[in-house]
Amino acid sequence: MMQNVHLAPENNEDDLYSGYNDYNPMFDTEDLENDVAFQQAARTSHGRKSSVTAKIPGTSSPRPLATGFGSKAPLTSSMGRPMTGTIQDGVSRPMTAVQAAGYTKAAVRGSSFDPLGQARGPASPLEKKTSDSLEEKMRQLEKKVNELVEESCVANSCGDLKLALEKAKEAGRQERELLRQREQIAPPESINLDLTYTVLLNLASQYVANEMYAEALTTYQVIVKNKMFSNGGILKVNMGNIYLKQRNYSKAIKFYRMALDQITSSHKQMRIKIMENIGVAFIKTGQYIDAISSFEEIMSISPNLKAGFNLILCYFAIGNGEQMKKAFKNLIEVPLEVDYEDKYISLNDDLHTNLLIEAIKNDSLSQIERDRKSLAEEYIMTAAKLIAPAIETSFAVGYDWCVDAVKASHYVELANDLEINKATTYLRQQNFNQALETLKMFEKKDSRVKSAAATNLSFLYYLGNELEQATNYADLAVNSDRYNPAALTNKGNTIFANGDCEKAAEFYKEALRNDSLCTEALYNLGLAYKKLNRIDEALDCFLKLHAILPNSAQVLYQLASIYQIMEDPNQAIEWLLQLISVVPTDPHVLSKLGNLYDTEGDKSQAFHYYCESYRYFPSNIEVIEWLGAYYIDTQFCEKAIEYFERAALILPTQVKWQLMVASCYRRSGNYQKALEKYKVIHRKFPENVECLRFLVRLCTDMGLKEVQEYITKLKKAEKLKEIREQRIKSGREGSARSRKEGSADSGGTKGERLSAKLKALPGTSEPYESSSSKEIDASYADPLGPQPERPKTAARKRTEEDDFADEELGEDLLPE
Repeated sequence: MMQNVHLAPENNEDDLYSGYNDYNPMFDTEDLENDVAFQQAARTSHGRKSSVTAKIPGTSSPRPLATGFGSKAPLTSSMGRPMTGTIQDGVSRPMTAVQAAGYTKAAVRGSSFDPLGQARGPASPLEKKTSDSLEEKMRQLEKKVNELVEESCVANSCGDLKLALEKAKEAGRQERELLRQREQIAPPESINLDLTYTVLLNLASQYVANEMYAEALTTYQVIVKNKMFSNGGILKVNMGNIYLKQRNYSKAIKFYRMALDQITSSHKQMRIKIMENIGVAFIKTGQYIDAISSFEEIMSISPNLKAGFNLILCYFAIGNGEQMKKAFKNLIEVPLEVDYEDKYISLNDDLHTNLLIEAIKNDSLSQIERDRKSLAEEYIMTAAKLIAPAIETSFAVGYDWCVDAVKASHYVELANDLEINKATTYLRQQNFNQALETLKMFEKKDSRVKSAAATNLSFLYYLGNELEQATNYADLAVNSDRYNPAALTNKGNTIFANGDCEKAAEFYKEALRNDSLCTEALYNLGLAYKKLNRIDEALDCFLKLHAILPNSAQVLYQLASIYQIMEDPNQAIEWLLQLISVVPTDPHVLSKLGNLYDTEGDKSQAFHYYCESYRYFPSNIEVIEWLGAYYIDTQFCEKAIEYFERAALILPTQVKWQLMVASCYRRSGNYQKALEKYKVIHRKFPENVECLRFLVRLCTDMGLKEVQEYITKLKKAEKLKEIREQRIKSGREGSARSRKEGSADSGGTKGERLSAKLKALPGTSEPYESSSSKEIDASYADPLGPQPERPKTAARKRTEEDDFADEELGEDLLPE
């Protein structure tokens, strides 16, 4: 390539080898294709001239070019033009032969070698397209409107309804601006109607999503009334849906029918859906005859499950038994367009076939088929349970008819489920014998049905506390279907009832392995762990159950109970507060919460929850006692009287509460009422020592004459009490000695203990048990606290001895 490139020497010294490569420039034609000047001349008018006059002499001015051996022979082209690389008038000609290799011409000699053009710097940026034209502005505005509509739809799908509505409104404003600009420069035919329709429809949809029904109806009216929208009439269905939500059923039916008139018969499914809506609206208004007409038309054109079930409901509402039977048969004959045979069972050992079956067994199409079957079974079961008591003279006969009808259809397996539901209905009617007979019929059926029936039988016997029968049927259920979580749970329950919590926990665990969402097994497992004092594991079970059933009152109560066992009252209070948000009227929970606050020292909160518990259940003795003691502690004895009087009504044979009422009268300064109350108590319980002591004290202070009489009775009562206590003590010592001696005759030992108890008992004429007096002495104590000054009488002067506690009163109080 470089053989024809001749560089100028830097000095004029002669070369020893010059002249060897000299040749006539007339034959220098190899580089004509790369000679820019020659090609330019050939393309222009200079190449078409007949005579050439601009011939440059070859010896007057050309710069000698050296060859590869340093020759200085000047070279010129055939037309006398300077050769590539020569300098003409101070400007060097380009060396076009090496241009493809990246070499370019230099403006002056001595310029640096830069084949990549890095010295020129970065390329200038691309020129931006000017958007000054009105048409371009409108295109950009239209693009922005589309983006706003898209953003509105995305926000709606993400649940941000407010943002979706704002975007829809902004799209509407931008679209109106676009219309105004387009009308100024273009005829009305050029308006983008599809964009206008899209913006209005999206805006109406967002109004509906935000429950702004009036604005949505207005927007739909704009679309429907515009004749330029060819498919606007179909939106009357949406308007009917809005009126249906507003419970304006007459207008909903009107718009549904208007939409039905504008939809052609080619849109078959759309027309059927609108007729279903019309039928539902008629049901809402109670016009069952009109609803029947709509659903019957649907069943004649294209039967489906929903229309068939609604038709049964309408016939049930008007009480037409024969038509109910006909509609039920039509319902079970609705085609589901699925295979009723199990096509996923492998008939051979071909590995490829088995893998293929496993792959398609749970694909989306198989899931759709299962959902359709499940929905159909749900409709049929619900319809059978609904019409069974109404189509025949009795419930049992009607259910038998439904079972026979199902057996003659594709849903043969549903017949057994209907029989089990029949037994369940017997249970709801509390007809246990019929339920047992119905369930026992399944003992010889296939394993799945047998397991379900045995599970229900085990549950029935468990409720009846017949643990032996419950255990037998639980074993039968487990043996029939080891993977039935209900059967395993019932088996665990029978073992739990027999006291073997460890083994019961194993059955609960197995049930959970078969069905991790079996809440009954998880709850019972937590109870078993709690019984075994494995508190951490029990807590874990109930926390898992709380995640599944967040509003279960039983679970919340168990969590509070466990934290109370763990001595964490704050956590227990938190769970109980959640519990009363679920069951705000449970008096036991409220009293438990009050007890926890009382333990923590928060009397005000304890008083609040005890009052709430008393309001819902005013017969809880513990709550009544706490409230009465609270009012006594706060020096409001008059208010405590109300609670102790109620306790006395609930437990009239216990003298404790009547003594508390009298004590409240005495502490509040109403001695006359206190005296009257003590007298009433004495008449009911004449041997009560506490009552007699208070009577002696009050009569002495008030100077009454009957004080001597009460003193005499008090002495007799104290002596009887002492004798009774000695008898009880001797009887206990004798029974203890007999136990130590270890007599072989166990009957004699029991007889001695019984005789000792009988000796200690009072006569049958006494109004209360012998243990009552002892219980009162041990538990009852007159509440201490400041008392009002007692009145002084003229009978005797007050002494310091009169200030003794009431329990210490005795013969020292006798007058002088």
